Amino acid sequence: MTKLSHVDEKNRPTMVDVGDKAVTERRAHARTLVDFPAELSARFIDGDIQTAKGPVIATAIVAGVMGAKRTHELIPFCHPLGLDSCKISIEPNDQGQLQIDCHCKVHHRTGVEMEALTGASIAALAIYDMCKALSHDIAIRETMLISKTGGKKDFQRDRG
Repeated sequence: MTKLSHVDEKNRPTMVDVGDKAVTERRAHARTLVDFPAELSARFIDGDIQTAKGPVIATAIVAGVMGAKRTHELIPFCHPLGLDSCKISIEPNDQGQLQIDCHCKVHHRTGVEMEALTGASIAALAIYDMCKALSHDIAIRETMLISKTGGKKDFQRDRG
């Protein structure tokens, strides 16, 4: 394991200087899973559900994209990025969960995995917020990086 990138030689927090890095296409895919009680999960089988706050999945997609675009305002030392693309899909999976996938792309000197992870996480939080009136027995499960390309080292998760 190499040293932490956001700590200087005196062990103080610091932003990474990416000024000398080459601009390349960077991509990242992150996933978050949301668990529901069976009766609520069944309501998503036929697609989006309407709540007093609006359509759950459509609203969560918008929230996730907004979160990805504002990652640098939420996570210390993240560089502000003008994303080329942020696509979020939300579908029920075989376990009755909603599976949120966030794909981000940018041409920059730094990667977009934090943007993809933030987008998936914020979409999950929006789902919780919109569904909590129906049940508080909702759990936001694992959030993970599935893949990233274009930086110093590519990554592909074995599962997912």
